[in-house]
Order: sequence, then structure tokens, then C-alpha cells
Amino acid sequence: MALGRNAKIELLKRAPLFAGCSKSELRELALTADEIDLRDGHVLTREGRPGREFFVLVNGTVRVTRKGRKISDLGPGDWFGEIALLTDAPRTATVTATSPVDVLVITHRGFKRVVETMPSIALKVLACVGDRLARDATS
Repeated sequence: MALGRNAKIELLKRAPLFAGCSKSELRELALTADEIDLRDGHVLTREGRPGREFFVLVNGTVRVTRKGRKISDLGPGDWFGEIALLTDAPRTATVTATSPVDVLVITHRGFKRVVETMPSIALKVLACVGDRLARDATS
């Protein structure tokens, strides 16, 4: 399934991480996003390992686990791996496909290129990640 640029922009806009971004910022992000189809059971991120990509789930479902325990199940429109865009910290959870999935992937390198062109994106993403970390710390 090949998404057009407008469909990628819409998916990225729905991810809270990029909700504050302008149309031109989203367009730049869409240009760097790759679409990948993966099979049921594929491990997208592994806890403790380095991560270099951010994912937006287009179709399908994934399970998020930490220390072998289920944290959540995610579906279309959900996103994960955002810390990898900002830091070299190891993955905080394992994410495994629980069905065939389509994902949009933005690599650390691609994100960095976009931020160098449009630094305003970094501030918006940092604010969103900060909010999410604060929420996680209180739950």
C-alpha cells in the first residue's frame, strides 16, 4: 500500500507529537517518512537496545511491553519511538506487531535534516515529549 504525500501529512498531523506543526512543517516531515509493511510477530523496537526511528501506525496493531509485562496495545494513528528522534538513549519498551502492520517511519537522521531546515519543529516536538514524560511519571 503506497500512501500519497497528503495521506502521510494527515497521519503525521493526527500524531499528537506533530499536532502543533504547520502545514509546511508536516510536508517536510512527510517527505522524510518511509512507509513499511511488516508481518504479525515482527519486533519493531526492543527494550534496552539503541533506537534510531520513530513510528506512526497506519494499519494493524502492536503490543508494548516493558520487562515482559504488557503496557498497552496500540492501533492505527498511534505512535511510538519518539525518544529516538531526540536522544541516543536505549529503547524504553519492546513493541511487537500483533497483526500485519503498515507503519510510517521517520529516522533520527531524517528528522535531524528536517529540524536543520525548520528548527521550529524541534521546539514543538520537545514540548509534546515533555508532556508525555510528565504524564508517564505520574501514572
